[in-house]
Amino acid sequence: MADILQNWQNALWSLGGLMAVLAVALICHYLLFIILVRLTRRTTTRLDESIVKHLREPARWIMIFLGIRLVLPLFNMSVAFQEFLRHIFGLAVIALVSWLLIKSTYILDDYIIRRFDIDQKDNLRARKIYTQLNVIKRIVITAVVIIALGTMLMTFDKVRQLGTTILASAGIVGIVVGLAAQKTIGTFIAGLQIALTQPIRIDDVVIVEGEWGRIEEITLTYVVVKIWDLRRLVVPITYFIEKPFQNWTRATAELLGSVFLYVDYTVPVEAVRNELERILKESQHWDGKVCVLQVTNTTDKTIELRALMSAVDASTAWTLRCEVREKLVSFIRDKYPNALPKVRAEFEKLPV
Repeated sequence: MADILQNWQNALWSLGGLMAVLAVALICHYLLFIILVRLTRRTTTRLDESIVKHLREPARWIMIFLGIRLVLPLFNMSVAFQEFLRHIFGLAVIALVSWLLIKSTYILDDYIIRRFDIDQKDNLRARKIYTQLNVIKRIVITAVVIIALGTMLMTFDKVRQLGTTILASAGIVGIVVGLAAQKTIGTFIAGLQIALTQPIRIDDVVIVEGEWGRIEEITLTYVVVKIWDLRRLVVPITYFIEKPFQNWTRATAELLGSVFLYVDYTVPVEAVRNELERILKESQHWDGKVCVLQVTNTTDKTIELRALMSAVDASTAWTLRCEVREKLVSFIRDKYPNALPKVRAEFEKLPV
């Protein structure tokens, strides 16, 4: 009976000690982040707010597990059970530290988003930074997860022995794995190349597979292109390394737009040119740089007029082209209806 009471007493003491450790860890965590929150309110930057936001939860669990790990030897438990708990806590700490590192990447993400506005008109630098951050962030997260899983597996004796055996035959295994993962490695390298050389960036306007759209997302394995009609074209990332494509915003978002008109030879070209200038000056979509009207071709029935104009980006250029085309057609129809395309025929009077 005395032994049973003693065991219950030890169990209660252990439970009480555990609760005390948890309470101390939570109080320390609470006080630490209360101080950080008050400090962030006195600063003009939001970086501190991002640190508090993303690191609060990982830090709480790390403090809890470290506190339990420190007082674990004080509990009256068998050696085997203590070793088992140490192993479990070790795995938990590895997982929590990995969680903390992954959350740290989101702090950098918040900082970049606040500093560089991708919604601006001239957003070339912001798109370059976004693209690099997007790819590198995924690489870092993938590397942290792989290293964490490998470290956790190596804490098991049998897995460690297996790892030693594999390392002993690393040459053969490396060749086999290299052949099996050739495409995966190529895709990974392509992702790095996209991040460094940047043939495409987030929000770039591209022509891919005959489709006009914007780069919406860049991952380590594929790129999502948002088509103008809201469809999504998912393309392997190696496509942008191996095949040609059009990038309308590679150096700048500015773009020239053209409108073609087919009219009769009697059209007054100078009047149409003056009308084009008037239309562009009144349009809010024209950037004021290029305004040209030229006769670019002739056929046996019509002449070809090309109106060339400039705009700040592809979307604005498309709208401007539609506006100019509509107004020029209306101008010729209303002012010079005889200049519209026509088919001429000559009739000869037959002898009676």
